[in-house]
Amino acid sequence: MIIINKRNNLTLAKNVKLADSFYDRLMGVMFIKEMKGMDALLLSPSNSIHNFFVRFAIDVVFIDKKNRVVKIIREFKPWRMTRIYFTAVKVLELPAGKLIDDIDVGDELEVRYV
Repeated sequence: MIIINKRNNLTLAKNVKLADSFYDRLMGVMFIKEMKGMDALLLSPSNSIHNFFVRFAIDVVFIDKKNRVVKIIREFKPWRMTRIYFTAVKVLELPAGKLIDDIDVGDELEVRYV
């Protein structure tokens, strides 16, 4: 799966793993040293996250049902929780520093299944 910012046609991630089961969303990136085999993890459905038992900081993008960016959190450190973003239905997690700079709240994202 590939995720692209439609405003500027820039790719956010080329190898996105979908976490759409309860177990996959619960585990997320906990207990691993790095994101191997993926550029990002897309949690669906989700409108808040925690970073307990995660060994590295992540960049986080909250996405609404129309695939618009609701909130961006960069360098989300371990052992933290986000608030609930009631309009969000998905959360994209990337390793810290990997999220493109040219992304803003309100941008529409395109998800391409490959």
